[in-house]
Amino acid sequence: MTLLEPTCPVPTFAPADMDGAIAAARAAGGLPVGARVVAAMSGGVDSTVVAALLHKAGYDVVGVTLQLYDHGAALKKKGACCAGQDIHDARLAAESLGIPHYVLDYESRFRDAVIDQFADAYLAGQTPVPCIRCNQTVKFRDLLDVARDLGAEAMATGHYVRRAVGPDGRAQMRKAVDHSRDQSYFLFATTPAQLDFLRFPLADLEKPQVRGVAAELGLKIAAKPDSQDICFVPNGDYRTLIDKLRPQGREAGEIVHMDGRVLGTHSGITDYTIGQRRGLNVAVGEPLFVTKLDPEHRRVIVGPREALLTAALTLDESNWLGDQPTLEVAAEAGAPVLARVRSTRPPSLARLALVDGVVSVVFAEGEEGVAPGQACALYDPADPDRLLGGGFIQTTTAVV
Repeated sequence: MTLLEPTCPVPTFAPADMDGAIAAARAAGGLPVGARVVAAMSGGVDSTVVAALLHKAGYDVVGVTLQLYDHGAALKKKGACCAGQDIHDARLAAESLGIPHYVLDYESRFRDAVIDQFADAYLAGQTPVPCIRCNQTVKFRDLLDVARDLGAEAMATGHYVRRAVGPDGRAQMRKAVDHSRDQSYFLFATTPAQLDFLRFPLADLEKPQVRGVAAELGLKIAAKPDSQDICFVPNGDYRTLIDKLRPQGREAGEIVHMDGRVLGTHSGITDYTIGQRRGLNVAVGEPLFVTKLDPEHRRVIVGPREALLTAALTLDESNWLGDQPTLEVAAEAGAPVLARVRSTRPPSLARLALVDGVVSVVFAEGEEGVAPGQACALYDPADPDRLLGGGFIQTTTAVV
């Protein structure tokens, strides 16, 4: 087999240590040779290498690909996962490896659990994270059931995250060796039961090494570009999708300074997110940022940058992987945590609190970039690579 022609930018390759990669995959599997493992194959290089390494490690690998959406534009878009070309790539890879491969039509489930929730969140003035919703519902709930129905003892994915077994014998989720690729933030909702069944064979590899393994195996996807943007949004224009699904978000309203002054008007609240500075089209002689969205009254609230500092937040739809029995028990004890409010921001020192039965995260210093609807992933300050769980941000309390 031959490799794809290099794309622009040219992906970085590193020499492949095949024996080491296969041994790492076997260790990640932690099952007897010959055990059945379902590999979730998106058609990208990461999940394809996972299937290949597990196959080389002696496992009975079954590849499964999900048909999640069908946008004509997306079928031609490089970097969009789970579209037509990606399914074709996954099928070809499974064929070349000599493993069974199934394509499951999950379009309706994906639309209900991810796309509709994405549009509703923007309409409610929130900033959603669709990749987390996809992992939480379609992939780590529905697909795990399919894997069990296929007689698998585990399901493996191409996520850059580590599964480890703690001193108490329970599975832990930890950051991958390549912190620049770490995806633990997007997997905070993985439950203990799901983590028991999941495997992540790429935990010890960096992306150039993964591409090197793919090239060594002669896989055509070795030089395939990484997925970009939101997979179901053609050309990255999510506002056009929201306008189509929720046209009521296009109702005009006021842009109001937090001191009460009406500064101008807008043509739809779904055009704005917390922390946004560009595109406000108001001029008052000072930089202004979106500090709050009021969808009920169709108002966009703006203010100075210091108004974005958040002292605390509350969590909804939370998940717990820590040593305490529940997140509520940890919060009642005021447990210290490292809280990560965006995938692009480093974790910040905080503590948990329980107020009227609601779990809160109280920051040691004001935190920027906090928006309802986003995820807050929690890590252990004494062991920063360990993910303790997290939740979706429900409300925020400003420093000022």
